[in-house]
Amino acid sequence: MQIWLESGTRLDGVDLVVGDDLQVDGDALYIDGRQVGRRVDVSNSEGQARARAMAGSIEWILLDLGEWKMIPIENIIASCDGGPTKVAARISSAEQVLGAAFALQVGVDALLVTEDILPTALIAKSQRGETLKESSIEEETSQFSLSEFEVIEVKEGGVGDRVCVDLTSLLGMGEGILVGSSANSMILVHGETVESEFVPTRPFRVNAGSVNSYVLNADWSTSYLSELKMGDEVMVVNQDGHCRSATVGRVKIEKRPFILFRWRDEKHNEAGTLLQQAETVRLVSASRDLVSITELKSKTTLLGWSGGSGRHVGQAISAEVTEK
Repeated sequence: MQIWLESGTRLDGVDLVVGDDLQVDGDALYIDGRQVGRRVDVSNSEGQARARAMAGSIEWILLDLGEWKMIPIENIIASCDGGPTKVAARISSAEQVLGAAFALQVGVDALLVTEDILPTALIAKSQRGETLKESSIEEETSQFSLSEFEVIEVKEGGVGDRVCVDLTSLLGMGEGILVGSSANSMILVHGETVESEFVPTRPFRVNAGSVNSYVLNADWSTSYLSELKMGDEVMVVNQDGHCRSATVGRVKIEKRPFILFRWRDEKHNEAGTLLQQAETVRLVSASRDLVSITELKSKTTLLGWSGGSGRHVGQAISAEVTEK
């Protein structure tokens, strides 16, 4: 994504400056003295129709948005996506930058900004670059190595504060998040995607357990469940080891009865966690069947992750850390 500056000093990250290598003459758009496109007022439906009709016939469309609206940007990006026409947007406030930069998960090809908005625009440009880099290596990083854990103890766990993690994206069958009382051995807790005669599904939710448990974040750090908040990103993993990032939309904490269970992993580490005593809380067995926490028994083999290490404020450290 390019950054175009209305006027001012060219800084690192600025691609074009109006009055220098970029000119807007009426509705004509020039780069380095060559006419490359048109400026279009898309503050009304007629303007949007004109801009969409230009898709594929010119190199650049510069959108003048008038009163800020996302739908015109999305409509025109959709019309130009995959074609030769690039979309630029004239931005009038810092709050508009991310909306334009990431509209439809594609974003505009350039932002035309004033000097006071420039710092925010440069951050968005950097984030766009990181997103592209992540997409280019997605196949390399999307596989997660799951382990098989043998359950060695199941018992009543008292009453405490239970955390439901509600995500802003839907979970599929086989998907959940990794939690546990030890950072180096975490269990896969399945999302509430299974039909039940007792309660409706909540396909965005993982009933993740007690507030003291760790959860694996999207950046491979850990948080306590009690620390999660709206906007945080956690790692979603499925039963085949594929992983993705998901954003937390809400955290719901309530007093609930727990079941405590412990397991032994393939490295002979012993760990455990506490989950709500409820039929809708499910784990994933080694055979990819779902096991309700209320039906869990010793000797059951479950899927989890034992690739972690000791942590200090969520970050992996090389020092020896024992958690029981």
